[in-house]
Order: sequence, then structure tokens, then C-alpha cells
Amino acid sequence: MLTSVGKVWKGLIALSAGAVYPLGFAPFSWYLLPVLALVVLAALLFTSRSRDAFLYGWLFGVGQFGVGVSWVYVSIYLYGHAGLLLSIAVMLLFVMFLALFPALMAWALARVRIVSGSWFYLAAFPSAWALSEWVRSWIFTGFPWLNLGYSQVESPLLGFASIVGVYGVGWLAALSAGLLTWLFSGGKAARFFAPAGLLLLWTGGFALGNYHWTEATGNRLVATLIQGNIPQELKWKPAQQQATLERYARLSREHLDSDIIVWPETAIPAFYDQVEVEFIDPLREEFEQHGVSLVTGVPVLDRSHWNYYNSVISLDQPGRFYYKVHLVPFGEYLPLRDWLAGILNFLPVPQADFTAGEPQQPLLEAAGYPIGTSICYEIAFGEQLINALPEAAFLVNVSNDAWFGDSLAPHQQLEMARMRARETERYVLRATNTGISAIINADGGWVVRSRQFETQAITGKVQPRTGATPYVRWGNWPVVLLSLGLLLLAWRLAT
Repeated sequence: MLTSVGKVWKGLIALSAGAVYPLGFAPFSWYLLPVLALVVLAALLFTSRSRDAFLYGWLFGVGQFGVGVSWVYVSIYLYGHAGLLLSIAVMLLFVMFLALFPALMAWALARVRIVSGSWFYLAAFPSAWALSEWVRSWIFTGFPWLNLGYSQVESPLLGFASIVGVYGVGWLAALSAGLLTWLFSGGKAARFFAPAGLLLLWTGGFALGNYHWTEATGNRLVATLIQGNIPQELKWKPAQQQATLERYARLSREHLDSDIIVWPETAIPAFYDQVEVEFIDPLREEFEQHGVSLVTGVPVLDRSHWNYYNSVISLDQPGRFYYKVHLVPFGEYLPLRDWLAGILNFLPVPQADFTAGEPQQPLLEAAGYPIGTSICYEIAFGEQLINALPEAAFLVNVSNDAWFGDSLAPHQQLEMARMRARETERYVLRATNTGISAIINADGGWVVRSRQFETQAITGKVQPRTGATPYVRWGNWPVVLLSLGLLLLAWRLAT
């Protein structure tokens, strides 16, 4: 009886720790909380059997994703026109699925039965956590939300991002949790080496935050981001189209002293060929006269094959497009459409699937520089964005976060953009329909940002940069291989 009661309490503790974990992410940014939450999880797992460990890991994940990605229901309810209860049920199923990743990680650690606390806390646990996040970022097209490293964009550990990327920063944060757990549970060696390790990690990150692997090139540019604030329910209505185009054009004409102007994802709510002659070509001529580059999102229809593309154009290069590579499942296409179309008809999926662009595409140019382009969800995938580097002088991300309403999602996605800036040491110009739009510097800090749900044009200076960080050169592989090696070594020692 006492054992059962103890398991219930441990389960509640795991659930509560998971629920605290997302408070380390934007808009809260209490970056120590995820580390402390993992202290609790690591302590629970070290003494647990595999079945109990799976349960504790799953409950931790339910708390983690139940609080952190509860915004998923907004799109389903408001724009999929599903009932509130059905929308919440779908969201809960999604949360329970995501919770399987920390659950399986916990089960695997318990199965190995690492009896040395130092090996468990300092090698196996941070490595298993980092690998579980990495797998979650690509399996079934990937969902890298709430990866631990993103919670550290305000912490000294961000200094490591240009070397090891978000998964490396997450590994170091998990290692910090392991050092704390070892300190509380270990002997004399832990009382000396754990504080020393924490001091080395966090002061080292602070020092690296002042070091740059890249350098400035050329003059600073004046960039303006246009936030049209078009309600999602009106965005695609034919009667609204002309008013939308006029709003973006009017706001842009007030900033013709800029070098580059960026409009959000699908800011032009019509296929490119439908507005090319009457709207885009005249706008291009007008902006060329003032020496202004315009980058904007616009859907493209290839009428020869009837393929739809979510695209970005630069008016400096007529007829050139960036086609979105990483499409959003259930948002831009329906997986297994023949089987699922009738079952999931309440989701806000298009009647016809968008087509993904090729992973390697020629870079667009704006204001005389090559740019690394991404659309919405793609900002979450650092391994994709580094394909544009080191050629790209800065990064442009366009998005339409109106799908998620007044939720945590826009803040979390902007946090990801800040991580991309630090990983690559490139300025990021992020233009969104309803906010949050921002210019982010090469250190991951703000130049300027917009308010949400307001029609705005924000302007700031952008410094083009050249060169490559270690992360740009090596990607995620050093962290993945190190984690695998440490786990194999811990397993060998345990057997």
C-alpha cells in the first residue's frame, strides 16, 4: 500500500515538474526553471524500474506539452470550425503522443540500469535528453517545440549556441541539471566537482557570448518590416484582397527611405500570376526608382502541373522564388490524404496539398546581398537554415502567426528565431501578419520588435555579416555523436 502511495506521489511530482518546465520559455523566460524541472526528473529516474520510469517520463511530458503547446487547439477550434470539446480532445491526444518521447527516454535509461550516480547524471541523462529532442525534431516530419536549448536564449548558456547549436545548449542545460542532482545526492567528490562544473559551464557561456566567429561586411542597411494585421478569417476573402494590397503598399510607401522592406507570409493573398501584371510589376518599378528592395510572401501556382507552393519573392529578381521546403502537416498538407481526408475533415487543411520546394535552392537577393529565406515553421529547424550559409549575409523569416491567436505560440516561435540568429551570427528579419515581428541582431538580442495585433511598420538597422560559425559548418552532428558515444560508454560500464 505504501509503495503504491509513493508511486502516486512521485507521478504527481513528475507531472508538476513537467508543467513548470515551459515557464522557462517565452514569454516567461525564467530559464532556470526547466533546469530545476529536470533535476526532479533525473532524481526520479535514477532509482526507478523501467515501468515506473516510463510512467514518470510520460507524466513529465504530459505536463510539459500540456502547458507548453496547448495553443494547438486554437487553430482547430477557430479556423477548423470544430467544436471546443473536440478541439481540446485532439490537442490532448497530441500532447499524450509528444509525451511518449520523454517516456521512452526514461524507460531506456532505466533499462540500462546505470548504478553510478555520476555516470547517470553527468553523461547518460543529458545525452538521452538531447537525443530524444533531436529525434522528435525529425521523426514524422518533426516537432521541435519546447526543446530545452530554446529556454536558454536569455541565459549565459546561449554563448555556446554558435558552436553546438540548440541541441548542444540543451545538452549543457541538462548537464547543469545533472550536476545539481549529483550535488544533492552525491558524496564529497560531488560537493567539490559539481559546483566547479556549474561555474565552468555558466561562466564559459558568458565569455563565449562576447566572442564572434563571423564579421561585419558592407554598410548597415535600413530595414522595415510591415505588419498588416489582417484577421485570419478575412485574409482569403476575395472582397478583402484589394484592401489588403493597398494597406501593405501604403505602409511601405511611408518608408521608401529604407534599403529593404519585408512583408509577411502570403501577405499577397492571391496567386503570383493573378497579380503580377496589375500589382507586382508596377510596385517593382516604383520601388526600383527609390532604390528599395521588397521581399514578400506570395503563393505560387504552377499551372502546368497544378502544384501549389508557399513562396517568397524578392522584387529585385523577377520570376525567382523561394519555395517552402518544410511544410506543416495537417496545416499545409494532409498526410495519407486518401485515408484521412474523411476522418479529419474538421482540421484547417487545404483542399489540395501544397508542394514542398527542393532542399537546395538558389538564394534570393535583396539590397545587393544574398539572403537566407525561411517561411513560418521553418525557423524551428536550424539544420535547414544553415544550408543558406555562409553565403547569406542575413536571414529573412516570414510568418503568419494569426493561426495561433493570443497564445504562447508566437512568443515561442520568435524565441526560435533568436536562437537561429545566435547559431549563425546573422541578423534575422522576421515579418509576421499579426505579430510578433522583429529585427534580431547577430547575438540573438533585439534591435526592434512590434506589438501584437496592431497594424505597424517597424524599422531598424541591419548589419550584413560574412563567415561561418562552427555550428554552420558542423550542424547538429557533434552533439548527436557525442551523446551516442556517452550513452554507449555508460551502457558498457553498466553491463
